[in-house]
Amino acid sequence: MLLALLIPIYKSVADANIWQKLLALASVSGKVGVIILFISVLRDDWLMGIVGIFMLGVGNAGFMLIAQIIKRMQ
Repeated sequence: MLLALLIPIYKSVADANIWQKLLALASVSGKVGVIILFISVLRDDWLMGIVGIFMLGVGNAGFMLIAQIIKRMQ
């Protein structure tokens, strides 16, 4: 999973298009949320699991709001 996390990071650095960067960062946030959920299950830590769920739910919505703001500015 950590290797799969590096692919969108490389893509966001290599590409100059802002939409590709937003997609790559949304992909990273989703993968990090899943990693946090996995670790929280292993550690039996409910607070960390709630943070992972919050990242999955609100993180992508935040990227959609940023995308709409950038779209209206252009």
